[in-house]
Amino acid sequence: MAAAMAPATPLCLKPYAALRYLSLYTKPNPYPNLLRYSPKGLAKPLIFPPFFHRPVPFSGSALAVNRRRLFCTIVAGALQSGEAAEKTKPEFANKPRGEMGEKIGEFRKKLKIADIKGEPDEGLGRVGQTLVVMGWVRTLRVQSSITFIEVNDGSCLSNMQCVVDSDAEGYDQVEAGSVATGASIWVQGIVVASQGSKQKVELKVKKIVVVGKSDPSYPIQKKRVSREFLRTKAHLRPRTNTFGAVARVRNALAFATHKFFQEHGFVWVSSPIVTASDCEGAGEQFCVTTLIPSSGEAVGSPLDAIPKTKDGLIDWSQDFFGKPAFLTVSGQLNAETYATALSDVYTFGPTFRAENSNTSRHLAEFWMIEPELAFADLNDDMACATAYLQYVVRYILENCKEDMDFFNTWIEKGIIDRLSDVAEKDFVQMTYTDAVELLLRAKKKFEFPVLLIILAI
Repeated sequence: MAAAMAPATPLCLKPYAALRYLSLYTKPNPYPNLLRYSPKGLAKPLIFPPFFHRPVPFSGSALAVNRRRLFCTIVAGALQSGEAAEKTKPEFANKPRGEMGEKIGEFRKKLKIADIKGEPDEGLGRVGQTLVVMGWVRTLRVQSSITFIEVNDGSCLSNMQCVVDSDAEGYDQVEAGSVATGASIWVQGIVVASQGSKQKVELKVKKIVVVGKSDPSYPIQKKRVSREFLRTKAHLRPRTNTFGAVARVRNALAFATHKFFQEHGFVWVSSPIVTASDCEGAGEQFCVTTLIPSSGEAVGSPLDAIPKTKDGLIDWSQDFFGKPAFLTVSGQLNAETYATALSDVYTFGPTFRAENSNTSRHLAEFWMIEPELAFADLNDDMACATAYLQYVVRYILENCKEDMDFFNTWIEKGIIDRLSDVAEKDFVQMTYTDAVELLLRAKKKFEFPVLLIILAI
């Protein structure tokens, strides 16, 4: 039986109290002398003898103390004697806490900014409601009697504008400079109609709490920064508009992928990442080995440290798997074996290619979707691929409108129109010969001449 155990309040036990708690045993003491043995074999008494169960008089009868009651007694005794001290942040002191032994509370979805601003009326239906917003400060504008704070929690591209005046509880943290770009804050306020044109609603703050401060050197400011610069700040780049939008759209694509195949009766197969197979020579592989020292030891390790056979070859028998192993280039072989038992299956996971090609079309790591259909032909394969592609494209156009508008404006203009064509127009099938003839008749100049394509075919 699994159980989640946590004290009702954070406890800081003194050393002896902790030792007494850790020395509990559940069986009667078989050694009345309570001796331990030193390395020299000499018997010594225990410094902290464990508590053993023994009958305890209760209302004239002898009852054995069960483990749960004994645990509660130790903790309660520590609290009463001052051996445990509660440490609670004042701003969260009123947060409801469960009692010891109570059923764990229901897990509930947090209210996000996307839930407020993603509604058809963009939040106007919540005017007058008192809400709590938790997120990170994007921008801060301090005026003479009022402060505007843009807060983003990552649920959507839009920020929640929080209006703070001197009457708000915690305003001293704003005056002290603790509320800065990048800081994480907890804000409670009333939803009101916004006077600005960029948003329909804003939050009139009643209370603000700084959960985590931001360093003055925080590098992600309002101005745009290059992707090359963000490579050097990889731990912070998810907070930018571009990487946040990419993460949300990719999440939607992954969800739509599973949704499509599950709705069509497929079984997801989790193919192994480390494998000994080359999967039909799909690409150059990354080798996985323990023969080379790990971490910092590998930098200064000599080549002779790799074990070799008598013939001077690498002795793979001394490796972790006893033979060469690689990062997978495809889950196809696993999917094929499962398709012969489960009919329609698909793999969806990371794959790796070691081609030394520094182009945007060659990735060292990427996620690949590989469906395998039993009792199907090429026409079934084409129908499946078409239906899947249109399904996921339609899904992101309907569920990631704000992020797609951002891409259409700042990343690639016209992307929404092109994807809409994919989702709405019919796909046709043709041979390579028909496709080449169609290109030859087209009155367009291609980057690569069609003649070269014919020779390649």
